[in-house]
Amino acid sequence: MSNFDAIVIGSGMSGGYAAKELTERGLKVLVLERGKNVVPAEDYNDTVPIWERPNLGRIPQDELEEHYAVQNKAAGWAMNWASKQFFVKDSEHPYEEADDSKFQWVRGYHSGGRSVLWSRVALRLGPQDFEENKKDGHGVDWPVRYKDIAPWYDKVEKFVGIAGQNEGLPQLPDGVFQPPFALTDTEKHLRESVKANFPGRTVIHTRTANLTQPTEEQMSLGRAPCQARNQCHEGCSFKAYFSSVNATLPAAQRTGNLTLINNAIVHSIEYNAAKKRVSAVHVIDKITKNTSRYTAKLIFLNASTVGSAMILLQSKSESFPSGLANRSDQVGRNLMDHVTGAGITGRLNKFAHLTSYGRRPCGIYIPRYGNITEDGKPYIRGFGYQGWSSPVNTLNKRRPGIGREFKESYKHPAPWEINLYAFGEVLPNPDNRVELHPTKKDKWGLPVAQFHTTMGENERIIIEEARKDAIAMLEEAGFTDIKAPKGHITAMGNRVHEMGTARMGRDRNTSVLNGWCQAHDVPNLFITDGSFMASSACQNPSLTYMAFTARAANYAADKLQAGAL
Repeated sequence: MSNFDAIVIGSGMSGGYAAKELTERGLKVLVLERGKNVVPAEDYNDTVPIWERPNLGRIPQDELEEHYAVQNKAAGWAMNWASKQFFVKDSEHPYEEADDSKFQWVRGYHSGGRSVLWSRVALRLGPQDFEENKKDGHGVDWPVRYKDIAPWYDKVEKFVGIAGQNEGLPQLPDGVFQPPFALTDTEKHLRESVKANFPGRTVIHTRTANLTQPTEEQMSLGRAPCQARNQCHEGCSFKAYFSSVNATLPAAQRTGNLTLINNAIVHSIEYNAAKKRVSAVHVIDKITKNTSRYTAKLIFLNASTVGSAMILLQSKSESFPSGLANRSDQVGRNLMDHVTGAGITGRLNKFAHLTSYGRRPCGIYIPRYGNITEDGKPYIRGFGYQGWSSPVNTLNKRRPGIGREFKESYKHPAPWEINLYAFGEVLPNPDNRVELHPTKKDKWGLPVAQFHTTMGENERIIIEEARKDAIAMLEEAGFTDIKAPKGHITAMGNRVHEMGTARMGRDRNTSVLNGWCQAHDVPNLFITDGSFMASSACQNPSLTYMAFTARAANYAADKLQAGAL
């Protein structure tokens, strides 16, 4: 097939950003997407009123159980009639959990991948997150530091559009923000109480990838301000939230340098031993099962943390008998996610006379304080909280009723309820891994993924301490009817932040990539999805994926144009 300057495998959060940066540098780029194309004007159903949706937008229970059991378990909050098209059917895409392992693999096979579905929380990693591996000995030392990535965070935030507010917190650096959504009075009350009673802890606005004051560049891509409908997981016809479909792929397309092929399942990447370079990508057509081969000077692998590891492991050759770029035996290992389980709620009567207007697409965030502003914790690393508040009478929108009396009941004064969910760091562990199943294959003849994953003792301690801390903060602020279930901890994958299967590091014997997301042993192969992460931190990682992608793409373009690749 036609030769390209670069091939990008995957069109999601990082793949879309790689395509944008590489095409804007003048490279002819082929993007291979294993799922269908998504055209917002044709495929989004977010403007269909709920009363015109089958079953008022709900998915029948038998359909959920038969086709979406895992997807619904991990991401049921985002699944309805309008959004189910963006989730795979578990019945068609099986995987295996070895021994007592538990892994919940949420996937979206289509243009934009899971960038169409994400919760849009866009947080930077802080200086501590690039240093703790070296300090406490868990994982390998990051080959970069915060100062190396800071300008790329700036670049990405300007393009993406992040609503937020500068807070001056060293562990959660400020960024380039558009005006934030307003806190509710309940959230303001909690913020003031935490500030007064827990020095070192701060309640802030969530930093969210929803436009509130679009730039000229964002509007030129057809993006409009957020309408505060909180239907983001359905696609957003206003393109107000960031996704590859709404932003990076259109930006790449307008350069005239992009070719996008859908329904292209990557089988393997071809390695040229004589040139010590990757040279081609082998593809299976999802519909016809015909095979194709595409060549390029440069390959960016962005098939998602698990998908990228699978492709590397499938790409065996005489030079790499255990998988492409896998001389360190680290491909597939150190699989991380974030851990939660500490879901705490409390009620406050102080603002029962107030109601809310609109449906803000975000909430609050309490940045990590453990082992930063508060020492002596019984755990390594730490956690942050995501949360939101609502009047109690609007929480259960599916209660039975009909007519005027039912509608008027929503206007009655009611206490406010607040929800806090801890997101904790998961430590790197080489025994947490994904591998090729030795015998089972999917309908395209490729090995299915087999997971060996479990949460560790540090993760369990983090969640219990987060539960106790949240109770203390809510009690001090005057909340009552506090519910804080004890003992629950999420399975790996449940937070949909999987990362780490081709980590970067300083030593090629213990890592797959260098500090530019470039394979140690294959200089024209770059991996910039979550695979490169050397530790998980506790912040939502998508912004970091994009910052590293932008940095790596420009580095690769420089090297290619200089003849060094």
